[in-house]
Amino acid sequence: MVEIKNFDALADAGKPRRIMKYVLVFCTSGPIHMIIDEKEFSLAKGDVVTITSGQVHQFNKTKKASGFILEFTLDFFSKDDKDIELIFHNGLFCHFAMNEVISVDITIVEEQLKNIQKELEEQPYQYLISVHSRIELILVAINRAKVKRGDEIWKPEALFLKFLEAVRANFEHNYPLSTFARLLHTTEAKLNEQAKLHAGKTAQHVIYGLIASEAKRLLTYENLSVKEVAYKLGFNDPFYFSNFFKKHTKLSPKQYKHHFSL
Repeated sequence: MVEIKNFDALADAGKPRRIMKYVLVFCTSGPIHMIIDEKEFSLAKGDVVTITSGQVHQFNKTKKASGFILEFTLDFFSKDDKDIELIFHNGLFCHFAMNEVISVDITIVEEQLKNIQKELEEQPYQYLISVHSRIELILVAINRAKVKRGDEIWKPEALFLKFLEAVRANFEHNYPLSTFARLLHTTEAKLNEQAKLHAGKTAQHVIYGLIASEAKRLLTYENLSVKEVAYKLGFNDPFYFSNFFKKHTKLSPKQYKHHFSL
């Protein structure tokens, strides 16, 4: 549900991992070198990076590196639509590979992470409510840092974020857009409106992009065959899946696997 670790005590730091939790990495002394999906990042003191649930990531541990790794599930944090919107505000924990290193107010963020660690260790009365509030404060601090450096504010609506989560939770079914509209008690037109507003593309192309990203992870981190990935993503024909993958990544599944295997 929610967990916090000290980076210098992290076991198997150099191994790729994939967990269905949202991960926040904060550096108290660096550098912390890491890879998220295919991209490399380096964090110095006072830097933070957020990792979306399901993204493959690994740390390249260095002797001087220290910091915190906060992990929590969407169910724990998102009690209502406001929480859902906050967790994805300004691209934080976004499903579109928008990971970035952000320099924050180290005093505020480190203090809240230490308090979260203490709350989880001691578990006083209503400690989970306290932890939730402290995560909110951290996210606000990150958003303020982004605004301060001149970033454009990006504030997706809860419906669009629920749509992304619904797609991610149903890869194996390969549902059409109409099914997602029904599951979310809305219309295809409304989902297209939201997708164009927040992602600049149709809802169907958002689905395609999420499927392609998941396929990459299954080919590399899960080390599945092309046929296994195809069936796991709801494609009845591996040849059709290969054509789909190449259309959206410019590489065949075998070429991609060869270039990016972990």
